[in-house]
Amino acid sequence: MLEAYPILTLLPPFVAIVLVIATKKVLTSLGVGILVAGLLIADFNPLTMVTTIGQAIFGLVWVDGAVNWYTILIVAFLFQLGIVTALVMMSGGAAAFTEWAAKRIKTRRGAQVLTGLLGMLIFIDDYFNALAVGQVARPITDRYRVSRAKLAYLIDSSSAPVVVLMPLSSWGASIMGIMAPLLTASALVLTQVEAFVLAAAMNYYAIAALVLLWLTITLGLDFGSMRKQETRAIRGDGLHNPNETAPAQLTDTMPLHDRGAIRALLLPFIVLFIGVVVGMYVTGGILGDSWGVIDTLAAADVGIALNVGGLGALAIAGYYCLRYTKNNPTFQRGTRRRGTYHGAKSMLPAVLILLFAWVLADLISVMGTGEYLASVVEAMAVPAVWLIPVLFVVAAIMAFATGTSWGAFGILLPLAGEMMNAVPGGDAFLIASFGAVLAGAVWGDHSSPISDTTILSSTGAACSVASHVSTQLPYAFVGAISALVGYVLYALTESGLVGLATTLVVVVAMALVLRKVRPPLEQSTPTVATSAQH
Repeated sequence: MLEAYPILTLLPPFVAIVLVIATKKVLTSLGVGILVAGLLIADFNPLTMVTTIGQAIFGLVWVDGAVNWYTILIVAFLFQLGIVTALVMMSGGAAAFTEWAAKRIKTRRGAQVLTGLLGMLIFIDDYFNALAVGQVARPITDRYRVSRAKLAYLIDSSSAPVVVLMPLSSWGASIMGIMAPLLTASALVLTQVEAFVLAAAMNYYAIAALVLLWLTITLGLDFGSMRKQETRAIRGDGLHNPNETAPAQLTDTMPLHDRGAIRALLLPFIVLFIGVVVGMYVTGGILGDSWGVIDTLAAADVGIALNVGGLGALAIAGYYCLRYTKNNPTFQRGTRRRGTYHGAKSMLPAVLILLFAWVLADLISVMGTGEYLASVVEAMAVPAVWLIPVLFVVAAIMAFATGTSWGAFGILLPLAGEMMNAVPGGDAFLIASFGAVLAGAVWGDHSSPISDTTILSSTGAACSVASHVSTQLPYAFVGAISALVGYVLYALTESGLVGLATTLVVVVAMALVLRKVRPPLEQSTPTVATSAQH
């Protein structure tokens, strides 16, 4: 059936996404998407469907005749991070950091600035960014009643959009690896790094998303369903939607030491960062052909690197927890062990959602959803320069439907390169096509409820995935509209600067209009703002 009607390959992700938005039940929605995909692949044969889905589930631990260490290591890292968080909280490190920051950060805006800065600084990997920033910033944003949905938006908007612009990142290295043969086949005389930097300047969505992030913080932009979340948080009625299952709160299940030190929080996460960076460099050097920084990042095993950092952080956090609580009578025999258990358990919902998303992504790959969308682009008989906005839209749809930006640019970057190299004068638009594909891929990754980074950003913020998706989508659409207008202007003028300037003008103009229509909550509800400062 899929061969006769390839458009049906879009049905499973469409069903899953619509159900997530409509029901707020992520696991159920992903499960339905998995069943629909299994039925289509099996041509509606129930037994074949069970076998197909079973193979996808088995593929989480065993693929191509070998252990699937990537998924195992990512799941292990999530559990490690949950345990580290529990140990840091039990040791009093989180409380000490909150008190230290409270002396320097006096407003809700300041708490959001801290989150944005942390996201910009941790650019080595999007998974690491999404999880680490939330763990560090959450105590501060909670203190100043910043909703978990707003925190998730700040984390998500400073993870993939930052990482995709940085050559010294896991994304940058991989993207340059894909670009290399396409550059060789073209008439352009550019190194991989030069091409990446030029393509980054054409990544209008990532740039617009970062500009909107800081406009949101400085102008107090709260619109769409985010406004309801922020209003509730400011009034002290809860940091997350009471109609949805609240994320696990570790403070409800374990005692906390009240005389910890700030180093009990900072040192574990510093060790985590150093461990991840060193792990990426060493694994990249061993697995690759060179010890150059770019080459090692391209070949790095992110799963191993995350676990190197995670185990180091676990050791440091465990040491400080034992040191600060050994004389505390509240911590009796087995207390730390129970706290460790609850820390790991707090990550279980995120792990289950991630596993379901991986199974759905595998089935979507088997159906050939990405290849179908790529064939649609290839069949379009449009001038080369007008392929730029088209590639942006198609990459966005592909990443949104498949839940993976890597899959989108893995398919579309080579396709864009082949198309531009094949048409007369196409070389002039090769770099722009790279930028447009990456921009669309980041938007889809940024917005899809089945995206792993969406799930991990929600995890880092202790926010439900459904709340994160529904509150972030309006902001993502503002960035997407701005980027699309920029690409259209680029197609009209063939000037990257004009396209970028247009994108920036549009995103700023939309932000100012939104601020006028929906004034900052601190101004529109002054009594609420006053109470939020205490």
